[in-house]
Amino acid sequence: MMNFDGLDPGMGEYPPNLHGTMDAGLEPSMDPHLNPNLLQGVELDPEGLAVTVPEQVHLMEGMFSELHSAVSEVGIPVTATHFDLQEEMLWMGNHRGHVTSFFGPTMGRHSSFQAHATDDVRHIQSLETGVLFLSKCNLKCHTRGGLVMFDFPMDEGADMHSLLMTDNNTLLMGGLQNYAVEVDLNTVQETQKFNVEVPGVAIMRQTSRFFFCGHTSGKITLRDLRSFKTEHEFDAFSGSLSDFDVHGNLLAACGFSSRGMNGLACDRFLMVYDLRMMRAVTPLQVHVDPLFLRFIPTYTSRLAIISQTGQCQFCEPTGLANVADIFHVNTVGQLLMSFDVSSSKQALAFGDSGGCVHLWSDAPEVSFNDYSRETDFALPCLVDTLPQLDWNHDLLPLSLIPMPLTSTEQLLSDWPTALATPSPRRAPPADPEILRTMKTVGFIGYAANPRTRPRNQVPYKIKDVELDYDNYNQVPESPIGRDEEPHLYMVPKKYRKVTIKYSKLGLEDFDFKHYNRTLFAGLEPHIPNAYCNCMIQVLYFLEPIRCLVQNHLCQKEFCLACELGFLFHMLDLSRGDPCQASNFLRAFRTIPEASALGLILADSDEQTGKARLGRLIQSWNRFILTQLHQETQEQEGPQAYRGASSSSLGSSGESAIGKLFGCEVENSSLCRCGKETVRSSLTLLFTMHYPEQNSQEKTIKEYDFAEILKKSICLEQSTQAWCENCEKYQPTVQTRNIRCLPDVLVINCEVNSAKEAEFWKVQAEYAFNKAMQKEANEPAKPKEPPPPMPTEWCLDGEDACNMEGFTFDTKAEDLRHVWIPLTLKMSISKSQGLEISSWPEGEELSAAEEEEGAALYDLVVTVSHVLDARTGGNLVAHIKVGETYHQRKEGVTHQQWYLFNDFLIEPIDKPESAQFDLSWKVPAILYYSKRNYHTKYDLRIKNPIDASVLLTEASLARKQRKSHATFIPLMVSEMPQAGDLVGLDAEFVTLNQEEAELRSDGTKSTIKPSQMSVARITCVRGQGPNEGVPFIDDYISTQEQVVDYLTQYSGIKPGDLDAKISSKHLTTLKSTYLKLRFLIDTGVRFVGHGLQKDFRVINLLVLKDQVIDTVYLFHLPRKRMISLRFLAWYFLDLSIQGETHDSIEDARTALQLYRKFLELSRGGGTDEVRKVLKGLYEKGRQMDWKVPESETGDGQGSPKTGAAVFPSVMGL
Repeated sequence: MMNFDGLDPGMGEYPPNLHGTMDAGLEPSMDPHLNPNLLQGVELDPEGLAVTVPEQVHLMEGMFSELHSAVSEVGIPVTATHFDLQEEMLWMGNHRGHVTSFFGPTMGRHSSFQAHATDDVRHIQSLETGVLFLSKCNLKCHTRGGLVMFDFPMDEGADMHSLLMTDNNTLLMGGLQNYAVEVDLNTVQETQKFNVEVPGVAIMRQTSRFFFCGHTSGKITLRDLRSFKTEHEFDAFSGSLSDFDVHGNLLAACGFSSRGMNGLACDRFLMVYDLRMMRAVTPLQVHVDPLFLRFIPTYTSRLAIISQTGQCQFCEPTGLANVADIFHVNTVGQLLMSFDVSSSKQALAFGDSGGCVHLWSDAPEVSFNDYSRETDFALPCLVDTLPQLDWNHDLLPLSLIPMPLTSTEQLLSDWPTALATPSPRRAPPADPEILRTMKTVGFIGYAANPRTRPRNQVPYKIKDVELDYDNYNQVPESPIGRDEEPHLYMVPKKYRKVTIKYSKLGLEDFDFKHYNRTLFAGLEPHIPNAYCNCMIQVLYFLEPIRCLVQNHLCQKEFCLACELGFLFHMLDLSRGDPCQASNFLRAFRTIPEASALGLILADSDEQTGKARLGRLIQSWNRFILTQLHQETQEQEGPQAYRGASSSSLGSSGESAIGKLFGCEVENSSLCRCGKETVRSSLTLLFTMHYPEQNSQEKTIKEYDFAEILKKSICLEQSTQAWCENCEKYQPTVQTRNIRCLPDVLVINCEVNSAKEAEFWKVQAEYAFNKAMQKEANEPAKPKEPPPPMPTEWCLDGEDACNMEGFTFDTKAEDLRHVWIPLTLKMSISKSQGLEISSWPEGEELSAAEEEEGAALYDLVVTVSHVLDARTGGNLVAHIKVGETYHQRKEGVTHQQWYLFNDFLIEPIDKPESAQFDLSWKVPAILYYSKRNYHTKYDLRIKNPIDASVLLTEASLARKQRKSHATFIPLMVSEMPQAGDLVGLDAEFVTLNQEEAELRSDGTKSTIKPSQMSVARITCVRGQGPNEGVPFIDDYISTQEQVVDYLTQYSGIKPGDLDAKISSKHLTTLKSTYLKLRFLIDTGVRFVGHGLQKDFRVINLLVLKDQVIDTVYLFHLPRKRMISLRFLAWYFLDLSIQGETHDSIEDARTALQLYRKFLELSRGGGTDEVRKVLKGLYEKGRQMDWKVPESETGDGQGSPKTGAAVFPSVMGL
């Protein structure tokens, strides 16, 4: 509140904008000519006015008040403000390097861009042609629209703080280092470097006589304009310098004084120096703690002194400061971080730590410069300025609309014929895939886009116009390399990348059953980073992991083990419907190690196929096993508060992941001096290492897979390493041996180049020829019934038929492209070490072999990278699904291999899992499991989610107070039981906008749906004395960038989800998810409107008998769905969702509608309900499905409100 104590009522006439916003009751006492738009920013208490404001109030020069304020990025401190010296613009830069400009006194946003990637903007300086932005170690120049003009990096170790234009083309920069730099802006070159004393120059000013340099030591030095040598020095403050300014013959400075053991204190005496005599005059005592100061010379040499808390005082440098000259910048508790004065001295700008810029002025029609040039804006839409044309007039000439000429240059059509001979380029031929799938309507043909070329672009190769355009595609060649062109082979249909075709109804009418006739759940691919879907399925079908993560629960917000447990629970419940891993991938994106390993893809890389998926999924495999091992280690105390990096693989903490995949490894380093170092560690997977081929040998030798695997596990290689004995780097032989066998052997194949692919291909040919030779040498067997024909495989160009009898030679075809065995025998002995060999499938070990520690390992998983130039490739998994999974889903006990390709799931023959045709199918990951390994694991799932998750929890928001609570948590006596009703509603925000294209027949095709994130979840009691009272009303904190808050539909406003400024009950998504999971597991029935979408975005699977959706209760077949607002108006005489949606109101309304439906059903049965619904649809058509506005003008469609129906809610 402003302080008017001691103000003389008769001392002058006051400006109307002095007082900020006043209460409505004060308006009669104010000037009737007052501009109401200026009354903002400050609230006044009418009882606090010490004097009566005269009725006649006019403008008095020099009294400043707030004109406007604007926010660039909420919560990001504004570190620099600057009034443009050429145009009517105000610039601001923030702590994250982002810059925004505002135009004129109304502060309309003009441009906004990132000037520096991470460093804060420390100084802004406008030029004729652009604007300079200084950061810690970089100087950038941008046009006012945001285009980069130049980028000038500093020397390493630079810490720049200020810059000074010494003339039109020369710039001086100083900072906390022992030099200042002069830069020529014409050549963008460093011209001179001046040495300065430590700690360097923090602030610089200039007059016609000196450079003035302020130092953090509290001194101000006056330096020669040419040599930069010190001419005079003022020791202004004993602590540190805060700011100073120079005008005429006066220099004023503010700063901090040293208080001995108490550190620094802000000095309320301004030091003033006379530059004619080079000595201090009487210090000026002020009434605020000065942080910034500027001379604002108008008719006197006034000083503006600004404190960090927003107090501003004006005073004369040679007079006494008056308390009445203090005004306050309304920063809502934020601290001021930057300050600037316009060149016209009519405007002040303040930047605060909350991201807000405040513009103060002494006149409503303020101008920043005395003579400003016109500002260029984005071109306006010409359509609004064109004359109206009657399109129904057949003879109307369209040439009435003029074509704008963009320049005065000669038009191309006016050039001489000799210079403008047309030379048309031939259009590239249509893609054969388009012609093959094209449908014709009349003379127009349309087809699905095969995505072999960039959208809306036609590639022309200038040098060879007649090139075969079929060879063009935007997908880079895989590192595997190909002997043949992409269109000469065909990837089998079930292996191709699958995409969801979206319609008006979204996913509702997409036939997932066409792709998956099993009861196992697929995973949807449209989410960012969904390339790992196949590996999620791999982990799910390993029974110990499935049980482990579902038993795991911790309080860490982003825990991959917890999220996998939630996802696996959905996969367990699903009966063939696809699930999506959105919450898991959301948590995955927040893990710093995932980002550091390059596992988080940009959307563009994923869509265009630029990602090297084979290498990527192998890195992901290593990462997820390591991450799960760390998150599930058995330790004392709660696991929730142990950071992800608090343990290493070699730690003593044992985890089920370590027991399952872990293998104790002994690493030995032998120097040539004889010194041997042995270290032990735990490894969770092994990488294949292939033998180096001698350059003289043209052919690749034959190797057995077991032989290569053994060399890869017991790896021996020579490298340079530090020897403590020799005390220098020496050639060292490093050897790895394993001490025990893992239960599941994980192998990364590392087929990442053409050389490795060729090796794999040649070995498969050797194996096939050997098998054919062995079969030919075997004696003829008694005639047996012919084997069944292969159901899936039929490779083009292969000799699959026996010409004599025309019967398929199944066994031979099964062995083609196969190098890896389906079963391995592994053993470790003291004498021989590790031994690995192929083993005939189906045979068991003898008792003697088992006693020696030998074990059989069966192939259970292969993950392949499918190379397809048309789609950019994809990843698929072959998984041997065990008996327990079939027992749960189908009630039968058997094992079967399946192909998992996102939401496509198909049973396959056993040999197909090990076949790798390297021309399109490249091996990436193999899993071998010890036979009957899971018998030693506890495979029971104990649901770790209990009723405690519903108890009261603290909000993440700092400003949230109990008095603002919008819900009452459940009491112990109110704990829900199976069958209880719970009203539910959720609100969402958009993270990524929808991508769609317009087909040639005029219909819209959704390529990628908008990515939504849940922002608010509300649950209300469905019965009991507190029916309708919310017991959950959580706003979900998000760390991801929101592109649209959808405020009109969600009621969510910017800042509601930010813990720093939100006043809502803010929680993590995981916390609220656990509450809903507990309710679902308890067996409550949810009542809501459009719950299918709500549960989908929240990423929950709820059984149909637990969902009561009012969308479907009040719906007739083949008719439109009806909005909640219309249903509430029609059946309940309620007007809801006036300006925005409120989830509490929506959830209560859905409950009331369900009660209404039960009432109708009891009253007259199905026929009565159908009759009422017909009346509903008839009324809807008459009203065009719009709720009438209230006649009372209060914005309500009905005198009834939700509070009248649930009186107990009024106590909230």
